[in-house]
Amino acid sequence: MTNKRLPLSPAVFLDRDGVIIKEVNYLSKISQIELLVGVAKAISILNKKKVPVIVVTNQSGVARGYFSERMVIEIHDAINEMIGLEGAHIDQYYFCPHHPTEGKFSYKKICECRKPKPGMLKKAAIEFELDLRRSFMIGDKLSDIESGVTVGCKSILVRTGYGGQYSTEELSAI
Repeated sequence: MTNKRLPLSPAVFLDRDGVIIKEVNYLSKISQIELLVGVAKAISILNKKKVPVIVVTNQSGVARGYFSERMVIEIHDAINEMIGLEGAHIDQYYFCPHHPTEGKFSYKKICECRKPKPGMLKKAAIEFELDLRRSFMIGDKLSDIESGVTVGCKSILVRTGYGGQYSTEELSAI
């Protein structure tokens, strides 16, 4: 009898601000959360198809002292509650609290988790047994797209959030 491994599954990685919720620059209060139109419905479709939906988000506001890691987690819980009203859920949230040049204590550092580095995607791939080449990364910044491209994800830039500011030339350079 052969011990066959199941094939690794694909996932959809989403940036948070500007992709799932409205970009407000350093979101620090639950009252600032505004879901973008159609996002919960799209996530619920992926949920029904058993595709893991994973958020990967840079949160340098922690390093800068604008809000705590605990607040980031509370915001993620609130997002889950909001999308849950439409039958959707996020399978996991990963966030990078670091910044390479700004911040306090251990938060001020060059790390492997801050996009465009792919540390959060790689960690999720291990924890969820994902095939990154069959996965998608959806974001509104070039750093999101670069992170996905680095690990072989199909990467999509949305024009919400910061996505509308990029020229065709900038996008073709990736």
